[in-house]
Amino acid sequence: MPKYMPEEAVKHLERFDLNGRVTSVERYGCGHINDTFMVSVCEEDAQREQRYILQRLSPVAFHEPEKLMENVSRVTAYMKDVVARRGGDPARETLVVVPAKDGGNYILDADGSCWRMYLFIEDTFTCQQAENTDVFRESGRAFGAFQRVLADYPAATLHETIPNFHHTVKRFEALEAAIAGNAAGRADSVREEITFALERKARTSALLDGLEKGELPLRVTHNDTKLNNVLMDARTGKALCVVDLDTVMPGLCAYDFGDAIRFGANTAAEDESDLEKIHFSMEMFRAYCEGYLGEVGDMLTENEIRTLPLGAWMMTYEVGIRFLTDYLNGDVYFHVAYPEHNLVRARNQFALLKDMERNEQAMQAAVAEWLTR
Repeated sequence: MPKYMPEEAVKHLERFDLNGRVTSVERYGCGHINDTFMVSVCEEDAQREQRYILQRLSPVAFHEPEKLMENVSRVTAYMKDVVARRGGDPARETLVVVPAKDGGNYILDADGSCWRMYLFIEDTFTCQQAENTDVFRESGRAFGAFQRVLADYPAATLHETIPNFHHTVKRFEALEAAIAGNAAGRADSVREEITFALERKARTSALLDGLEKGELPLRVTHNDTKLNNVLMDARTGKALCVVDLDTVMPGLCAYDFGDAIRFGANTAAEDESDLEKIHFSMEMFRAYCEGYLGEVGDMLTENEIRTLPLGAWMMTYEVGIRFLTDYLNGDVYFHVAYPEHNLVRARNQFALLKDMERNEQAMQAAVAEWLTR
């Protein structure tokens, strides 16, 4: 999928309510889905520069951007009020949507692509990988705090911005269709990976069954709880703000917990090709539990807490088969840097999953400790 360049983004800036002269537009971040730019503006009424984040939402990933932006606007407004009531700083502890000149919270270009802007939160940093347990513990605290702030928000009123996003059964069906279709002619070269994925079919419905039976409650969930979606305060090193709210919608807490573990308890980066470097870290798992359950352990049900290790397994498996599906389909969803990129990512997740399966009892014992506190 081609990326938009900064010069293509500039023409959209005049439709946002910016108080000043744009001095630079540069590509920013390393996300797989949206096109993201850093915009610097010299403000007219002050001798200072204000920075913004400009994003083009992926039309492949998000088919109804108006619903996505309604979710984002409602959730950030709600969080702003909660943070303010608690004496915090809403401009730094939650995203602030910059309005368009027409009063909306996004614009559509001639191609129908959705563009939106946020205030850039200064003096922060993100981590692409958990360098130590303190950082990962802070990440757990951030996503736990996010869920606690939204505990009383009516989850069912949010739009499902990507239908069946964590419906692992349907993700499996998409993989089967990709294998059968073999659109890119790659299936024969990845039979080992295909066999690995197909052998785990029976477990794909485990969390969905709990939801359907009423054993697990719906909550407002982030659904993309990677470590790099937490802004850390540059002065204190503490978690400050959760970003990338495109997939905020009704879900299960096991999804949020599991995706964070998938990302942060991997001893290697998500696209590391040397499988010998990929291991599951129980030390990181315990640290995240301390941060996350320290915030919401008293809010979750016993069933929710017991399913957290299953969430880690499910999200690792799900992301792995999504990468494999995209590879088989010809790399139509995720941005790739080279032809085998999605295959490398899939193999990475499957290697992590194998080690996670070897540590499953230890994970279950770690979360069970919280039930006796």
